[in-house]
Amino acid sequence: MPIVEAVILLTTLVLASNIISHYLTFIPVSLIQVTLGLVIAIVFNVKIELETDWFLLLFIAPLLFNDGRRFPKQELWKLRGPIFANAILLVFITTIAGGFLIYLMIPKMPLPVAIALAAILSPTDPVAVQSISKRAKLPDAILHLVSGESLINDASGLIAFKYAVAATVTGYFSLAHATSDFLYISLVGLLAGLILMLAIELLKDILRRQGINDVVFNAVLQIITPFVIYLITEEVAHASGVIAVVAAGALSHAQENRLIEDLPELRLVTENTWDIIIYLLNGIVFVILGIELPLATREIITNSEFSTMQAIAYSFGAWFIILVIRVIWILIYQTISYIRKRGKKPSLRVSLLSGLSGVRGAITMAGVLSIPLVTSTGAEFPERALALFVAAGVIIISLVVATITLPIISPRGGQPLQTRDSPINEEVEEVEDEEGNTLISVEEAKAYIMRLAVSKIEENRRLTNQRAAYDLILDYQFIIRRLEINFRDDELIQSTLQDEITLRRVGYNSELDSLEQLYKSRQISRNSYLVVGNRIRRSERRVVQSSGHLMMWSLRNGRVWGRQLVRNVRIWLMSDDTAEVEADINLIEREGSKAAIKALSTYLARKDVNEKQFDNQAIYHLVIHYRNRIERAKSTEQKSQEVYQKQINKLRTLALGAERNGVQSLLEAGNITWQMAASLREYINYSENVLMMSVDDDE
Repeated sequence: MPIVEAVILLTTLVLASNIISHYLTFIPVSLIQVTLGLVIAIVFNVKIELETDWFLLLFIAPLLFNDGRRFPKQELWKLRGPIFANAILLVFITTIAGGFLIYLMIPKMPLPVAIALAAILSPTDPVAVQSISKRAKLPDAILHLVSGESLINDASGLIAFKYAVAATVTGYFSLAHATSDFLYISLVGLLAGLILMLAIELLKDILRRQGINDVVFNAVLQIITPFVIYLITEEVAHASGVIAVVAAGALSHAQENRLIEDLPELRLVTENTWDIIIYLLNGIVFVILGIELPLATREIITNSEFSTMQAIAYSFGAWFIILVIRVIWILIYQTISYIRKRGKKPSLRVSLLSGLSGVRGAITMAGVLSIPLVTSTGAEFPERALALFVAAGVIIISLVVATITLPIISPRGGQPLQTRDSPINEEVEEVEDEEGNTLISVEEAKAYIMRLAVSKIEENRRLTNQRAAYDLILDYQFIIRRLEINFRDDELIQSTLQDEITLRRVGYNSELDSLEQLYKSRQISRNSYLVVGNRIRRSERRVVQSSGHLMMWSLRNGRVWGRQLVRNVRIWLMSDDTAEVEADINLIEREGSKAAIKALSTYLARKDVNEKQFDNQAIYHLVIHYRNRIERAKSTEQKSQEVYQKQINKLRTLALGAERNGVQSLLEAGNITWQMAASLREYINYSENVLMMSVDDDE
């Protein structure tokens, strides 16, 4: 498949997988991506041609650099010894012992290939590890150990994998040569990563001093950094580009210790860009895994040496071998810590949970897909298809087992497993307050501060800025209503919708009466009378038939917009005098909205109607809707767009100030945590940035 079409297809599947994951929250998004890739490969016979060099460069370099950037140095520094032991010694033991056991299980697989397979199965997905470990409430020492190990073992596992593959390709292996070569590529790779990162930081500092401090330029420079470091280290120094990018990422993170940033917008843009890159790369790797599965399966099925059931059994066997090695290692670590009186009594449960937390992910898949097709003699790489099948099987098995066990071991139960490619920018989790304060959810807090913003806009509403004020209030009301769907009871939501339907029907009837009066008094043309009358009746039918479901509402809303566009086109085409038609519409909007507000007031004042039974928000929302229509109908006669935009900006600024004060008041009252307050303030800052961007565009 051509590269452009392949990129578009893979990106589309990644997006589709996250849409599906929104509804199937109990399934890790990685498994959904594998399934989508498998379906596309089978149904449309899609194939992705992979080149080892660019695959390692494109996927591994940025993934590991990002892991290094997010290395939690303060929490893990105390456990640096055990962490490096896990990341290096455990990988070495897993590679040798696991490879030998896999070789015993699959005698027809050459020992170097079995060792390469065990090596590439050693790295664990750091996000998945933390997702399981935190919810399983592992001891802090074990949690930090497995988390830190997962951030480093990618490099050591890939180096061991590279040697095993090289031994298979060349048919030659010398322990002395391998040891010296390992030391060279590791140390030089480490030094190259540090030196190149320092050079890049120095270059950025020089450029800033020269006045080249453009945010987009600096963000692109940071994004291109891991690729440059990886290429220079591999091609010039002939060392490990993997270690180089990990070291560079860790150094980059270590230098980000200033309390006040000189370019805070650069940090914001860079972090968001990295989130997008990692989101796409990890997702694409798992989609490619699904696409490659039929190829590996087809070769296994047609291969007389192995049956499909044998290959599946080998996958379970390899997963069990890796799990047992990991569990035993953690048990030994607990025992040593207990003997030194630095830890709790050894627990088989903790060791087992630590072993189950070792979910395999993108690095394993990226590495195994880089196995060459042929050796140096031109012969096919031995058992490449089986190695790919087993590696893919272990990834899927580890994900499925974690998915099944996570709801059991998690105190909150039902929480989805998080991996590197899980959706970004998720809501902050609600935390119980130790002081006994009543905490509210993030959605409730947002709705609260937005109501304060509406009150602030109402305070500053004047005759001269009413259209801008009502436009803003209406937008806030839509957001508040959408938030309420997430935290209010379904019965209460349905009751509110029924109230709004009743009130809207009152408004529609009064609009039709007003339209009839305007036509009888010959204030509007027949065309305007017919078109607007049909529009009001259709709107009433849609409201009465509405089921209240968000998705159906969205579809109906889309149809409303489409019909409104057609209506406007018809009005303009049916009349030669555009100004006359426009005057008719404005008059109908003004008089109809005034009549609707008056009718609502009369209806609620009736003795047979209990005003208190109606939701105040529903009444307020509808009144604002009609007032907004009145001001919009006036605006073409009174306001210029420039004046209107200035009014919007001023009121929006006041509203954001009210939102900030609301966050502070919630925090002081103990209704939200510091973490939730930080998330809300970040949300307000984003809104303010968007406002400033619109101001800059206008100017």
